[in-house]
Amino acid sequence: MPKTKPEITVAFNRKLLMVNNAFRQFIQCKLKECNAGLTYEMLQVMACLWKQDGINQQEIANITVKDKASMTYLIDNLAKRGLVTRLEDMNDRRNKLILLTAQGRALKTKIQPLLDEMHETSGMNIDAAKLKEFMAVLETIEGNLKVW
Repeated sequence: MPKTKPEITVAFNRKLLMVNNAFRQFIQCKLKECNAGLTYEMLQVMACLWKQDGINQQEIANITVKDKASMTYLIDNLAKRGLVTRLEDMNDRRNKLILLTAQGRALKTKIQPLLDEMHETSGMNIDAAKLKEFMAVLETIEGNLKVW
């Protein structure tokens, strides 16, 4: 068990990575079980659009913490699957708005229960107040690192 603050910080950071991988593995397994035909990364884009349809590619990249090049690839793949379409932004013709198709909107009813299950499972046996404390710690860590 780590004893010093630097050792504890290293262990904490490693645990964060492990939890992130656990989320990814959980949802990938569920997506495979229901033959959704989506990757974890595609699901992140779809979930973003299910919350706010018709935003531009850069906004999606910012929300999902992805770079522009990988976002182009993801949106291209989602468009090939008939889940999203690009529309020229009337306010700025250089921008393309990403819109869900009817098929993309319908997919939410199939996928949302999987996301709900993941969040419910991950929060089991943890008090809501404790989760809020964790969030505050993570926000502090993020703020500490943003100065670099």
